[in-house]
Amino acid sequence: MANSLEDFSQFDISKEEKDKLVAEVIRYVLYKTYQSSGCPIKREELTQLITKNYRQRGLPSLVINEAREKLSSIFGYEMKELQRVRSSTNQGQSSQHSLVDAKSYVIISKIPPEVYRKHVENTKTFSSSGFTFAVIGIVHLAGGKISEEDLWDQLKRMGLHDSDEGHPVFGNIKQQLESLVQQRYLQKDKVNNVDGSSIVFELAERALDDSVIGRVKEYIGQIMKKDDASEEID
Repeated sequence: MANSLEDFSQFDISKEEKDKLVAEVIRYVLYKTYQSSGCPIKREELTQLITKNYRQRGLPSLVINEAREKLSSIFGYEMKELQRVRSSTNQGQSSQHSLVDAKSYVIISKIPPEVYRKHVENTKTFSSSGFTFAVIGIVHLAGGKISEEDLWDQLKRMGLHDSDEGHPVFGNIKQQLESLVQQRYLQKDKVNNVDGSSIVFELAERALDDSVIGRVKEYIGQIMKKDDASEEID
C-alpha cells in the first residue's frame, strides 16, 4: 500500500504495531478459511480482532485493506468481499422490503487454473467440488432460483436422496447441501404464500462469480452440443 505509513500515522501507532495487526488478520483469515471449509468470514470478526486493543475509528478499514493487499501479493489469494442486497416479497402481502447481509470475505486463489490443479488442488476435495458444480448447474438451468422440492427431485435423478446420511462418496447429502448455503454458493429462503410456506434456493454471490458461473455455462454448452450431435447420428 503506497500511502500505508502516512495513513497509519494518524492513529498514533507504530509501524511494528501496525504490521502485527495486519499479520493477525492474515493469520486469522487463512486459519478460519481452512477450519470452516471456505465459509465466509464476517467483517465484524476481523474488526473485533483489531479493536480489542485499539479503539481508533477507521483503523480496522486500513488494517483489513493492507491485509488484503498482502494476501494477494505474498500468498496469491484475492480476499473477495461479499455483500448482497436482496428484495423479499411474500405473496398476499403488499409490502416489499430489502434485506442487507453484513459484509463478509472469502479468499480465492489467483493462481492460473492449470498451475493450481498441478501443485495446489487437493484430490480429496474432488467429490465435494463435483457436488457443488452439479447443484449450481441445476439451479442455473432453473433460472437461478428453485424450490427445495424441485431441487431434490433433480438430485434424486442423480441417485442423491435427502434421506441418505451415508452416501459412499458424498456422505450426508443434506449436510452437503447445507454447506453450500454456509459457503454462500446458495441462498436459502423461506417464502410465504397463499398455500403456506416453502423453501427456495437461489444462486448466491460465490456461485454468481464470473469464474464459477462461466465454467458452469461452458460445461452445460458442451453437454448440449453432445446431445445435438447424438440426435443427428440417430
